[in-house]
Amino acid sequence: MTRFGGPEVLVPAEAPDPVVGQDQVVVDVAVAGITFVETQIRRGVDRWHDRPELPYVPGGMVAGRVSSVGAGVDPGWSGRRVIADTGRTGGFAEQAVVDVDGLIPVPQGLGLPEAVALHTDGSTALGLVERARVSPGEWVLIEAAAGGVGSLLVQLAQLAGARVVGAARGARKLDLIRDLGADAAVDYSEPGWTEQVRQATGGAGPDVVFDGVGGEIGRAAFEITRDGARFSMHGASSGDTTVIDHAQARRRGVTVLGIEQLFEFGPHMRRWAEQMMSEAVAGRIRPVIGQTFPLERAAEAHALIEARSAAGKTLLLL
Repeated sequence: MTRFGGPEVLVPAEAPDPVVGQDQVVVDVAVAGITFVETQIRRGVDRWHDRPELPYVPGGMVAGRVSSVGAGVDPGWSGRRVIADTGRTGGFAEQAVVDVDGLIPVPQGLGLPEAVALHTDGSTALGLVERARVSPGEWVLIEAAAGGVGSLLVQLAQLAGARVVGAARGARKLDLIRDLGADAAVDYSEPGWTEQVRQATGGAGPDVVFDGVGGEIGRAAFEITRDGARFSMHGASSGDTTVIDHAQARRRGVTVLGIEQLFEFGPHMRRWAEQMMSEAVAGRIRPVIGQTFPLERAAEAHALIEARSAAGKTLLLL
């Protein structure tokens, strides 16, 4: 990227081979992950992170093999399969320099694409479920339930013993939600979708809402939560976070977990990622990889995510 803007600002280019430094490694990248927030950073409209300096190579999460190690790094890392946090830059490349503290070994029995799908999205989903204290028998409404985070929330809520209503847009995504085992799937682009949620929950409304959409969708979901519910916010794919009347929430006993909770997740992400990979190896969690693109078609991948047409996780393969 040499400028901010639409997906077309992502263009292939040549760069010098990265040079490994103290306490760093070079990873030969096989898979690069993409998040919705990264599309907003590319457009220059993200409100939650510092704007990167240009020129800028996107990509905060990669997987591959360690090809070289710098001073101060255990030589045993060389050749290992890892997922690696690049610090929000440099992942859309054939090689990436990563601080050794940002490496997590990928366990045997798990593919690199699946490992990437389980890191950022999986850690976020697990953190959200822990914070919301999902309990057996509760009804959980998950917005954007066919997305990278949402599809994992569906599965984690079920593992916790909850009953799940997944909400998304379009028949393809609803079919995916049902395939994941949700008790009900509703299309929030249709009139009366909240009434469908209410009926699915026996008329009482959900005990927990995971709000990944925000805006009018999030507000409508808040209105149908049962008294004493938890309303957890983690995304704003609509363009705006959900505006909550906190006086109303207090009157109804609804606990609001705002989107700022995500900024407390950092110290726990590694533990959560390792736990999610273990769950996947054990067959209890299945990351949904909906579509993949070669590196040179990164612009197409970004466009698909922005159009809300992607199901599951979108990855770049090298």
